[in-house]
Amino acid sequence: MYRLFLSMRYLRVQFFCFILLVFAASCRSKKPVVVTAPVKQKTETTEKPATKATTATGKKENTSEEMELKKPAEEIKAETNNISDKTLANFIRDWYGVTYRYGGSDKHGIDCSHFAARLYADVYKKTISGAANTIEPLTTLVKTEDMQVGDLVFFKIQQNKVSHVGVYIGNNKFAHASTKLGVIISDLNEAYYKKYFYKAGKIK
Repeated sequence: MYRLFLSMRYLRVQFFCFILLVFAASCRSKKPVVVTAPVKQKTETTEKPATKATTATGKKENTSEEMELKKPAEEIKAETNNISDKTLANFIRDWYGVTYRYGGSDKHGIDCSHFAARLYADVYKKTISGAANTIEPLTTLVKTEDMQVGDLVFFKIQQNKVSHVGVYIGNNKFAHASTKLGVIISDLNEAYYKKYFYKAGKIK
């Protein structure tokens, strides 16, 4: 009887130990569940709008100039269709988009005075030379309302001297070699050119 009692007691102790082990194991398995992943989702959502904003501003900065530089051929043709002198119209189409280069005089790059000189030589068979401020004294003043196709238009962009020249093509527009965009057609009513316009002149 005493042995039976001891064995029963021993079984109870073992059973109690087994329960403790199971309980401990279950507690350990719950620990990883309590540890949540770091809160990375919040940083991702705050960073995304910033990235979109930078790309959006990047696009805005380049759009206007890109559109000017890469004008479709049809648009260039439409702009020159109204020019009464077809030789002049063809010349401008041929040179449209040539890049600006200070002192340049060919299709690898040309500046405003060389463009005007080249146009006059090819279209009007007249020779003019020198910088814009040396060409200007060779002209007689023309009132803006009396301007005719082929007249020269002068601008004082650099301080108080003539520093830019273009050729009037009618409808208040002129062809010229712009420092930023190369050979283009611009409107005299644009705020920038209105601000710096000096005079229109006819070669004597």
